[in-house]
Amino acid sequence: MNIHKTITELRKQNGISQESLSEQLGVTRQAVSKWESGDSLPEINRLVEMSAIFHVTLDRMIKGKNQYDFQHAPNKNHQKLIQFLCHAKRNTYAAQRNSVESIRKKSIDYFFQEGKFSYSDSYFGGRQFSGQEIVYENQNPLWSMNYYGRVLGKNFSGDFLKESLLQVSPTMPYRGPSTYHQGDYSYLCLVKGDFLCFEGHEEVFSHHEKIYEGRFHGGLLQE
Repeated sequence: MNIHKTITELRKQNGISQESLSEQLGVTRQAVSKWESGDSLPEINRLVEMSAIFHVTLDRMIKGKNQYDFQHAPNKNHQKLIQFLCHAKRNTYAAQRNSVESIRKKSIDYFFQEGKFSYSDSYFGGRQFSGQEIVYENQNPLWSMNYYGRVLGKNFSGDFLKESLLQVSPTMPYRGPSTYHQGDYSYLCLVKGDFLCFEGHEEVFSHHEKIYEGRFHGGLLQE
């Protein structure tokens, strides 16, 4: 995602300097400069604030114009892997299906298989958790993602997070979609990189209060 280009474009269109934007957001000018150069990503709550300042939707802030989620178009083999991964995610943790016995002491595990591909998700914890997803092709590890998340607010809804993760799609095959809203809850997800090598973070808001945040990273594996 070229969020840095979107921020630069909208800031200039509104006649706002980096200094002025940093003051409105309560951050340093250097932070704004790093966002616009692509050296770092703003927190999602900062994107929410900028969408109000620039008078645009949050989707516009995140997706920009003519935006693609992948830096490079996946080849046919990757497309099959991505389709399987999305199918696996929709049939394991998010749907509370295909749980298996703990692989490691006190781990929570899910397993899904379809044709030559198999998927394993193993994590520890609850309100603060850490885990790893791995996709195998003919029992050879092919793709992996590590993640860590924590609940921040009392009104957190695990059901809403699972509902958000069920919206996983081939253009965002990591956690959930860029944005998802239901009632008072909003899910937001930002990814830097592409399916081959990526990092990202997700957040859940109730009204304007952040009640959950998570980090993840991963990519293709190669011997």
